[in-house]
Amino acid sequence: MRARKVKSAGGPGASRALGWSLLNTAVSKVGGLGIGIVLARVLGPEAFGTYAVAFVALAAVLSFNDIGVSLAIVRWPGDPRAIASTVTTISVIGSTLVFVGGYLAAAPFAEAMGDPTATPVVRLLLVSVLIDGFVATPAALLQREFKQGTRMIVDQSNVWVGAIVSVALALTGFGAMSLAIGRLAGTVVSAVLLFAFSPLPFRFGWDREHVRPLLVFGLPLAGSSIIVFAVGYADQLVVGNILGATMLSFYVLAFNLSSWPVSVFSQPLRSVAPAAFSRLQHDPEQMRTTFLALMRVLAAVAIPVCFFISGAAHPIVEFVYGEQWIPAESALTWLAALAAFRIVFELSYDYLVVKKRSGSLLVVQVIWLIALVPALLVGALFHGIAGVGMAQVAVSLVVVTPIYLWRLARAGVSARSVGSRVWLPLVAGFVVWGESWLLAQTIPNPFLAAFLAGIIALAIIGLLVLRERATIALFRTLGTSAVPVDDAIGPETAFDRGMTI
Repeated sequence: MRARKVKSAGGPGASRALGWSLLNTAVSKVGGLGIGIVLARVLGPEAFGTYAVAFVALAAVLSFNDIGVSLAIVRWPGDPRAIASTVTTISVIGSTLVFVGGYLAAAPFAEAMGDPTATPVVRLLLVSVLIDGFVATPAALLQREFKQGTRMIVDQSNVWVGAIVSVALALTGFGAMSLAIGRLAGTVVSAVLLFAFSPLPFRFGWDREHVRPLLVFGLPLAGSSIIVFAVGYADQLVVGNILGATMLSFYVLAFNLSSWPVSVFSQPLRSVAPAAFSRLQHDPEQMRTTFLALMRVLAAVAIPVCFFISGAAHPIVEFVYGEQWIPAESALTWLAALAAFRIVFELSYDYLVVKKRSGSLLVVQVIWLIALVPALLVGALFHGIAGVGMAQVAVSLVVVTPIYLWRLARAGVSARSVGSRVWLPLVAGFVVWGESWLLAQTIPNPFLAAFLAGIIALAIIGLLVLRERATIALFRTLGTSAVPVDDAIGPETAFDRGMTI
């Protein structure tokens, strides 16, 4: 059966989807920042630490709760009606089993993370797992059709309903439970909207002809998701287990701040870049050129922003969240630098997936995890949360970057060509870091220090972007040809996987 195509430039193509993704992310992050500041100041590190423990547990089970089968809808070459009802049944069964297991494991997990009082918060948040199983199919269908405008309605409802409920409950003394109730409320509302906007009606089914292929497709992805989760959350598991829930709250706040560049620049691009790469598979040289152009523009903007946050970590934390959160700055200095690596890795990952190098990417994740865990343990034991951030940067630089460069070279992109695109943004990033750090050390007023550092950083970024104005025109061409949606990667879910603060 022929692969289904989306409409070209005049319809909801990749370029329009990118625009909606950027707007969705910007609104979520700007609004979420204000709400997060209120919650951080009202709850304090101890209550937020309890919620952080619960959120790590939720992220773990969400990484594989639909057994990976919902992705099959995104990649299905024919009419998704053929498998939608079966995917729904498998997703709901898988989510139910995961919820029961998570509920039973909540108490020992919370105790191992240093905060037994987090058990009821963990169990309440795990209700989102059940909801996620029910909406996996509608969410995948929307992604398949590049319905990013619709997803913006869903996601914004999730964010704002959850935030309003959380703030209201926090102000009345609900503590960590206010965050859990708010997050669950947002998830419920977004689930209702996903059902309403779904291109196909919700129904259960069981087509034996498709069950086995779906499981064969999904189970390896679920296994890979466990590895990806372990790489992404090993740091928080180590911090919670060794340093306790309160230090985990400082670390998580630093990680969330450092993730802003990833969320604003990388995640929206990832929603359409794989499909854009896919339509260029017939022209390997153009595909390679497009990847390097995207890498160049992304580096010009994202790397200086990451280095600004790293250099101005102290005044940013003090001004935004208050003096009680200052211990987070030691981790933020390193985690902001790590964000630059993450942005480059994610774009490289998507390119290699479309180049059908996904097997080698699993090897990369396994090697990353093997190197990361002992480094995190040593870092936590000797230098606390700063050591954990330092360990991640070291592993990314010494282990992961060379592997990605090697895999890209095997896919036709030389290390020299990558280096020629990122060296200038990297030099600019170090300049930004130096001026930000100097201003942070010499100006006692945190707002003034961060503001002046930010102005200089924006000026440097402006010069880099001006140099890349011809390359930026590439973004406007992402949707000019029909894109085979079956090559899109990974369905989004109704649950907002980012933490509130």
